[in-house]
Amino acid sequence: MFCTRCGLQLRDHDRYCSQCGARTAVGRIETPPSCLLLDKYNKKIAGVCAGFARYCEVDVTLVRVLWLAIALTTGVGFLAYLAAWIIMPSDHGAEARVVMTPSAQAG
Repeated sequence: MFCTRCGLQLRDHDRYCSQCGARTAVGRIETPPSCLLLDKYNKKIAGVCAGFARYCEVDVTLVRVLWLAIALTTGVGFLAYLAAWIIMPSDHGAEARVVMTPSAQAG
């Protein structure tokens, strides 16, 4: 295997090039790009903060605290929240959620 950036010959299990530091295809997990949607499953009010947290892959509590701090200090956060609530599409029906139901056991 060769580095696509500098052309150095690499071992088959190398994840990075030892000369230029470029990442190789070994161990790379391709994930589909995520869309910015309202998260109706983890919502508190409308799902705006939960949707932003899922999109940015950060903790939802952090997003809620930051949004509240911006809303209380500048007042822009309230308007931005309402605008995001109106503009962002809902994830209702976009993903199949796993629902755990008790099953009757034969006795």
